[in-house]
Amino acid sequence: MYSSIAATRKAIHSGKTVLSIVEHFLKEIDNRKELNAFLEVFSSSARSEALRIDQKIKEGTAGNLAGVIIGIKDNICYKDHHVSASSKILEGFESLYTATALQRLLDQDALVIGRLNCDEFAMGSSNETSAFGPVKNNHNVKYVPGGSSGGSAVAVSAGLCTVALGSDTGGSIRQPASWTGTFGLKPTYGRISRYGLIAYASSFDQIGTFTNSIEDTEILFELMSGADPFDETTSNAVYAKSTQNAQKLKVGVLQECLNHPGLDKEIKGKINELIVRLAKNGVEIIPLSFPYLEYMVPTYYVLTTAEASSNLSRFDGVHYGYRSPNAQGVEETYVLSRTEGFGTEVKRRIMTGTFVLSNEHYDAYYSQAQRVRRVMKNATDQMFKEVDVLLLPTTPTTAFEIGAVTDSIQMYLQDIFTVHANITGNPALSIPFAKHQNGMPYGVQVMADRFCENKLFDFFNLFNSLK
Repeated sequence: MYSSIAATRKAIHSGKTVLSIVEHFLKEIDNRKELNAFLEVFSSSARSEALRIDQKIKEGTAGNLAGVIIGIKDNICYKDHHVSASSKILEGFESLYTATALQRLLDQDALVIGRLNCDEFAMGSSNETSAFGPVKNNHNVKYVPGGSSGGSAVAVSAGLCTVALGSDTGGSIRQPASWTGTFGLKPTYGRISRYGLIAYASSFDQIGTFTNSIEDTEILFELMSGADPFDETTSNAVYAKSTQNAQKLKVGVLQECLNHPGLDKEIKGKINELIVRLAKNGVEIIPLSFPYLEYMVPTYYVLTTAEASSNLSRFDGVHYGYRSPNAQGVEETYVLSRTEGFGTEVKRRIMTGTFVLSNEHYDAYYSQAQRVRRVMKNATDQMFKEVDVLLLPTTPTTAFEIGAVTDSIQMYLQDIFTVHANITGNPALSIPFAKHQNGMPYGVQVMADRFCENKLFDFFNLFNSLK
């Protein structure tokens, strides 16, 4: 019910009010509190916005998203509402402005129902690092939903909102989308403004979407895309829907991904079956080699922790954020505020980033990682001269039980197939694919050349035609 934009439009057309839709979701959210998906429900502002939009519908002036209920990851700013990045250090902070990407949806009369739990400062792959407790997977509450945008994924999958916004720095949309059976889009870097997104790693972060349908993904993507004077990294490139025959797509398959020893055998088997079906239907399959897979995660963590060290320096108890009541003097204010305000994983990444940026280690780590990033980007660009899209797993396994992965390196390796698109700036989409014999869903990932999101949608149409 109201699980898509089309379903919402149909309900509005048949006489349902936006207020009644809001009340439906408020009841659903209350019924599924055990999932811990929402950190705060904006019930008061949602109801008042619903009445305003209902009036616009009566007057015939409502926007294209009238009645569409959105949840937003707790690192996306919404004016006059709290935003904390799921961290104690920002608890109680109220935003003075709205993120550009969100504003473009609000301008079409979409409505925000609440802010969604995530890994603290978007640092995590399981949604267990949140200062406000882990999100539980709605398919099995003993399991994690993936991270860092776990709350957004669960909210859409469990029917607690129509669509949700998240952010993707190394797989934080696609990985939880895979583990909750939703569509997760990470657009091209620079396609959607990052203004109003609390930064983790500025050259990797992208705002993206969780939906229950590819149509909704494309609608939201198109509305949010475009240049923004508040974010100089945004592109003027105009999105154009594809006119290409999807059957003519050249699909590349990375051998190192499909043959990776960490890839679950059942997932590997299902993807191989898909490749065979595509080939039988006349799709050109091109095997490719990408010999840098083992360097992906180390490169990603050197660069993102360096950027995090810089970006999070502002949260110090003086400029922004929690101030320790036990501090005496300037130095103690900085030390205790950050020690008490940040969680373990965030502190680990800040310290790692500070280390790789230090004078003694800058060339050995940070500079070297930047050079490796360039090599990876050049190799990726070369592949897209041969193929239209790359087909690969979204995740090496299905979701694991809460508390099952305690080793940080093993946690980082959950992103092995998703960090590629962030390192190189390419768009990528996780498509709901199958249900594992363990009962948990998982997705398949498709990646395209920069600013070629239309080919991701083309591939889905091709994929869908095989069912």
